[in-house]
Amino acid sequence: MKLRILPLITALCVSLLTPTHAQESVQSVAEYAYITDFDSGRVLMNKNGDAPMKPASMAKIMTTYLAFERIANGSLTMDDTFIVSEKAWKKGGSRTFLDPGSTVTLSDLLHGVIVQSGNDAAIALAEGLSGSEDAFADEMNDKARELGMFNTVFRNATGWPDPELTTTARDLNILSTALIRDFPTDKYPELYPIFAIKNFTYNNIKQGNRNPLIYKDESADGLKTGHTQESGYGVVGSSKRGSQRVVLVLNGMKSKNERAQESRRLMDLMFRNFKKYEFYDQGQVIDEANVWLGNQAKIKLLASADVHKVMSRVERRSLKVTLNWSDPIPAPLAKGQEVGMITLTYDDKVENYPLLAAQDVQELGFFDRITEAVKYLIFGSPFQPEG
Repeated sequence: MKLRILPLITALCVSLLTPTHAQESVQSVAEYAYITDFDSGRVLMNKNGDAPMKPASMAKIMTTYLAFERIANGSLTMDDTFIVSEKAWKKGGSRTFLDPGSTVTLSDLLHGVIVQSGNDAAIALAEGLSGSEDAFADEMNDKARELGMFNTVFRNATGWPDPELTTTARDLNILSTALIRDFPTDKYPELYPIFAIKNFTYNNIKQGNRNPLIYKDESADGLKTGHTQESGYGVVGSSKRGSQRVVLVLNGMKSKNERAQESRRLMDLMFRNFKKYEFYDQGQVIDEANVWLGNQAKIKLLASADVHKVMSRVERRSLKVTLNWSDPIPAPLAKGQEVGMITLTYDDKVENYPLLAAQDVQELGFFDRITEAVKYLIFGSPFQPEG
């Protein structure tokens, strides 16, 4: 058995607090907080993440998701138009200032919903997509179940107060993660980037984006704020720094200023304390093994998958990476065959990733195998362990 313990160059990796340590030690003025690493789904902070709360205008993320879905499947384009109803025009709260009876493009409605948080734009969008806001709310709930938001009930397209309207910080994180994942910018450049637009003008009225993160954090590109008397001040934020993205949900704060300061503080803290380590990439050559009775003396060993981990500083300090396989590996071998294991051991955790053969290796012919066996009997093993 070949066993190799690999020293890792700490300069190439960075790290953080464990979820348990983070959740216990990081305090927040937000009543609800749920923060995750986007790629791995690892929970970086959880404060009342499953407790019922009111989403306010953060519910518009689902309104946006359903519109994006129709654009992605080709049933709508950004140039399609919608008629503004009397109901949409009369709705109070934040507005895009749509004119009753006017026709508005889907692009303008989406900018109104996302950038201006327009209730009138959200209702016009809902009625245009589903015939009525009630029918649209049913679609919102169906999509919530499909995405795994099992503690959420929508009652309208806006997040307007309703006794039955409820969600959790975890569920809003699930929704926001799904929106970023399902409508990637490289495939749909006209969709998710709307969330990072700082202002939008409609009917000669210019309004700024209410998301405080996009003004102070160049890496921030979404998503949505919310506020009602019953919900307090909330924000769903997303920032990407290098190859790592963090999705943050906060709610129940007391003021816009508190929301702005706390969202930025926690986003910076997550990136500072939780880092992504990219140890090996899928298909990367990790090592080389000896082959017994094959038509090649050695074979390269490949990582079967990306060995990328979001880890804490505590975990990083305790991390040990080992490669093990039975050396020599007997022929024949097929390309992609599992021949060994990469093992990560840290903080009482053990994770294994298969090592694969890089190419086919045929078995030697009968007489060649006899020759090698005789050499082994006379001279011993040609495969000497490393010192």
